[in-house]
Amino acid sequence: MIFLFAIKINPEKIVEIREDNDMVLEPEQMKISPMPKTWILDLDGTLVVHNGPYMLGKDEFLPGAREFLDNIPRRDMIILLTARSDYEKPHTMRFLKENNVRYDHIIFNAGEGERIMINDMKPDGLVTAYAVNTRRDRFCQTEFITDNSMWTRFD
Repeated sequence: MIFLFAIKINPEKIVEIREDNDMVLEPEQMKISPMPKTWILDLDGTLVVHNGPYMLGKDEFLPGAREFLDNIPRRDMIILLTARSDYEKPHTMRFLKENNVRYDHIIFNAGEGERIMINDMKPDGLVTAYAVNTRRDRFCQTEFITDNSMWTRFD
């Protein structure tokens, strides 16, 4: 059974969400503009092992996550989201500080359900919002490729 839902990842490819979860919205490659970006990243199961403090006794980066964060350009903004409560805030902040994780904002107590982003396109058609859904505890495998032809003159 297929849900009546599809997300346009790029003009050439439409990915379906299937009820049996045999496909996730994680493209192999995604072309992005050279403009400054805002990266909105979930913490548990995306950057670090889901429930790491409870299952492992500590937080632990997923393979590739730390390197990904380190390679985000300094001019880009990083916003971390987590459903972790205020109770979990001290050890989370300590982990991020001890590992020199650069971020601009962190949001605790985010809902445990879907994260929905809505943004307007640039007048020349540049898409300004993307979503990548990964399997839990497997860091994103999408290769983000800067395409200099995607620059826009609009702000």
